[in-house]
Amino acid sequence: MLLVTQSPNPLRRVIRKLTLPAVLSLAAMLPALQAGAADHVIYPAPEEAKADLAAGLKAAAAQHKHVIIDFGGNWCGDCQVLDIYFHDPANKPLLNSNYILVHINVGHLDLNQEIAERYGIPLKKGVPALAVLDEHGKLLYSQRSGEFETMRRMEIGSVTSFLLQWKPSGHGM
Repeated sequence: MLLVTQSPNPLRRVIRKLTLPAVLSLAAMLPALQAGAADHVIYPAPEEAKADLAAGLKAAAAQHKHVIIDFGGNWCGDCQVLDIYFHDPANKPLLNSNYILVHINVGHLDLNQEIAERYGIPLKKGVPALAVLDEHGKLLYSQRSGEFETMRRMEIGSVTSFLLQWKPSGHGM
């Protein structure tokens, strides 16, 4: 987990810890990211979590997709990198055709704990942390060991592999 509290530009602290392939994949997006970093909100207000999750489950059932619940916070550099990787051209079509992505704001690991516990996410292991549900809301997978907690050191392929592993059977891409 990378806590971004001292730098006025959180991207500088994230980029400092990235691997070379990750830096190269982010290089093309850097100007847009820096311009919008202050306004880039991934995780909605914590009090919206239950309604957002209910809406995500409803959409997944209607579209026969799986749900990815992304637990994290806007302060988290690793969460920012995960979101960049989710929306990279290599992963975005895979994400959009197979999943409904629901972001749950956990504050500084002190909010929405009951939702995290319901899906087997130990927040003390760090964020981002993901859970995957089927279209009926059944838990298929939860990150119990902080697998993506060091996302800034991981390559985009780790997200691609994750998306391929947990997509609904019979779906394209």
